[in-house]
Amino acid sequence: MAIQISCINKIDRNNPHERITFIGGINSDGSKWKLSLQQAILDIENGKYNFYVNVNGQIANVIISSKNGYKYLKTENDGEQPNNLLSLPDCP
Repeated sequence: MAIQISCINKIDRNNPHERITFIGGINSDGSKWKLSLQQAILDIENGKYNFYVNVNGQIANVIISSKNGYKYLKTENDGEQPNNLLSLPDCP
């Protein structure tokens, strides 16, 4: 199931490269959802969900990447800098 991410929480909101801690969005019934980074990574790895972002009409799939043994989420290369996942607004 593909789910749109419309907000994130980061450790340092003003740093465009800081680690995401939570992702979130809005369900079809208007309710809000929020997942920890760890849960979102597990859900992708287990095939439960696929996530994507839609920024200014541009859709980009969210994938798992890793650096120095730490897994994180990012969008597939779409030419946007900073990564448009990192540019989403704060989740409440």
